[in-house]
Amino acid sequence: MEKPILTDATQFPTQEIIFEHINKTVPLWLSLFNYIDETYPEINREWRYYNDGKSWLLKVTRKSKTIFWLSIIKDSFRTTFYFSDKAKQSINNSSINYDLKEQFNSKSGLRGITVIVRKKKDIEYIKELISIKLSLK
Repeated sequence: MEKPILTDATQFPTQEIIFEHINKTVPLWLSLFNYIDETYPEINREWRYYNDGKSWLLKVTRKSKTIFWLSIIKDSFRTTFYFSDKAKQSINNSSINYDLKEQFNSKSGLRGITVIVRKKKDIEYIKELISIKLSLK
């Protein structure tokens, strides 16, 4: 897995800094966050520096529920969602691709699904995963 880029604890990840690193995926970033802002205005975003991983991560939440984590990587960004076993039917019935379903099905307990954003279809997968995450109690 690609290493996160934002590793300087003293350098808060501003939009300018983020866009310098994600390059051609800026339109995908804007598409994702425009969608979130319009569809789920109650969703919050918070950048934090985590010493254990020595990098900045964006925690995306609704109330006390973490929806996904986001990190900046070279020329892109990635999201990671964590689901319990009760999401199995929703994940397997979704339109996310086989590889993402396999990330979920290859484990048990709390399972991560990571989407590395490279193309428009990846944003569609993230939208679907947000919907699944918010539908679970």
